[in-house]
Amino acid sequence: MNPDDPLLKILACPLDKGPLHLLPTDALYNPRLRRRYPIVDGIPQLLPSSGEQVTDDEEHLELLKRMAP
Repeated sequence: MNPDDPLLKILACPLDKGPLHLLPTDALYNPRLRRRYPIVDGIPQLLPSSGEQVTDDEEHLELLKRMAP
């Protein structure tokens, strides 16, 4: 999945139905709930049980990675 993929505009978090952000680590991230969803073989895993809670330190690192050029 790449940042220009039109699918990103319609994908939503299964818990709060809000937008997700693509991370360079092949994951989708919901900063509101601090949940990360994996992308496996190009397929987003968007079941609530497939998401994992991100700690404060991890969140900071993920956001820095996402903002890196």
